[in-house]
Amino acid sequence: MLDSNDPLVALADTINWGQFDDSFKKYYSNYGRPTKPIRLMIGLLILKQLENLSDENAVLQWKRNPYYQYFCGMTEYQPALPCDPTDLVYFRKRIGTEGVEKIFAMSVALHGKDAQEKQVIIDTTVQEKNVTYPTDGKLAIKMIHHVHRIAKEEKIQLRRTYVKEIKGHRISLRFFRHPKKIKKARAAMKRLKTITRVLIRDISRKLDEKQVEKYQETFDLFLKVSDQKQKDSNKIYSLHEQHIYVIAKGKDHKKYEYGTKASLVTTMKSNVIIGVSAHEKNEHDSKTLKAALAHANKHRTKPIVEAICDRGYRGKKEVEGTVICIPDTPKKRDTKYQKEQKRKKFRRRDAIEPIIGHVKSDHRMQRNYLKGFVGDEINLLMAASAFNLKKWMNNFLMILFLCRIIFLCVVLYKIDTKERRKYADLYLMFYRLW
Repeated sequence: MLDSNDPLVALADTINWGQFDDSFKKYYSNYGRPTKPIRLMIGLLILKQLENLSDENAVLQWKRNPYYQYFCGMTEYQPALPCDPTDLVYFRKRIGTEGVEKIFAMSVALHGKDAQEKQVIIDTTVQEKNVTYPTDGKLAIKMIHHVHRIAKEEKIQLRRTYVKEIKGHRISLRFFRHPKKIKKARAAMKRLKTITRVLIRDISRKLDEKQVEKYQETFDLFLKVSDQKQKDSNKIYSLHEQHIYVIAKGKDHKKYEYGTKASLVTTMKSNVIIGVSAHEKNEHDSKTLKAALAHANKHRTKPIVEAICDRGYRGKKEVEGTVICIPDTPKKRDTKYQKEQKRKKFRRRDAIEPIIGHVKSDHRMQRNYLKGFVGDEINLLMAASAFNLKKWMNNFLMILFLCRIIFLCVVLYKIDTKERRKYADLYLMFYRLW
């Protein structure tokens, strides 16, 4: 009953699902409750990124959409939910970055020769984490509340909770940018940090040795956050995502972004993403080239010859046999032809910018909801995979459209001259499109 020309149906028939069954067998055992089919879980992960859905919505839309069910390997319509949304979380943890890497490799392999171009374009962007805008006041109040929860769990009576005082300091911090309120806000901030240290010392004295060992890591983190200053390096901006750092890309509308830096490698002509890399440290763009090119070469049979970058990659001319091209003033010894070739090459570099925009807005890279640096890597790989699969589906629709035009043109050409006059306008339209 489904349309066989639907791109999702065509994609489901093209993907070699058997390779995932063979690769992911090692993550399962023969004991316990029977597992969900591997194709079902991988299909849900792909559909989630492809359609920009959350885990909950991906599961719900699967129940309502027969095309989604066919994509995940079902032969008959299933009226029930395929799994609990949390099963996707467990499946991502089970396969890890190594498993998601295989999904990305499949999305690159679908494009065949288009993914084997000698020239590539490289650029970096920021994958923002799902954290609130960090201020010292927010972090201090969160730490105090966390200490209160620990005291409640361990049934410890604190000497003082400071609950009423914290409410007043919270109000003082609301307008800390106002010139008349800044002095009061600074005093409130200083007091909140002092309260944090007092509470940690108070609770540490009343805990047993085993309990102290249990919470020692948390207390060390809180003390480090309360002691950090404005111009310190390696600051902590979030208590639950400690690995993130601040990045300034020079945007007028968004001065600072909080997350991790990500590199994307695309082919020059076909715009297929052949490599991605997430970076744990906020390094200069030129230092990210090695990891990005290494990941891109993993999914190719031939090494990359030339990488075209922007001026942010100054300082590198060659990385592991790949020539790095950066825009520069034309040289006197260059011929007119060489100057024109360079101009076209560096104009083509801008093609990666809309690709980054589509990956962010259409495939869930705008804000990353997955935990930890492993979550950054998984989300980046899945977003790039979704972009490649979407590109394949669009190419399929274009080929289907052109085939229909050719067929109609042939049919109209064979019709008698008298009959052809009736369809003259239609024939001209198809001929111009072709």
